[in-house]
Amino acid sequence: MIRFIQADDVLAIRNEVLREGRLTLDECRFPNDDAEGAFHLGYFDDNQLVCIASFHPQIYKGLPGKAYQLRGMATLESHRGQGFGNQLVNFAIVYMRGQKVNYIWCNARKKAVPFYRSLGFETISDEFDVPGIGPHYVLYLKIQ
Repeated sequence: MIRFIQADDVLAIRNEVLREGRLTLDECRFPNDDAEGAFHLGYFDDNQLVCIASFHPQIYKGLPGKAYQLRGMATLESHRGQGFGNQLVNFAIVYMRGQKVNYIWCNARKKAVPFYRSLGFETISDEFDVPGIGPHYVLYLKIQ
């Protein structure tokens, strides 16, 4: 089941999956987590939060229109490959369509690019390195 959740709810999974448990929960906060219009989604399996994603209002380098950046998408290792991330992103797309959002974009880890491409995202950058995390690409999806 997918639910809107609070920014605090995503921190433990962000740390475990995206930062390999190396940070404090406060260090896993993103600057725009509590920005006006930001929202966070969680997929619950038997009342356990197993997949998360955060969405912040943010245009990408001059691309016109209303836009959101997808950040901090993560699924617990024990629940990967079951389609939870796919369902979460598709839920967000339908929601943003209703909010008249034009596009969504993200900085995706190289190993996650096939996942995003399977959802219809396009690569719009060359590979770049995020220090301490690794190679990334910018991906884009037109919503309307």
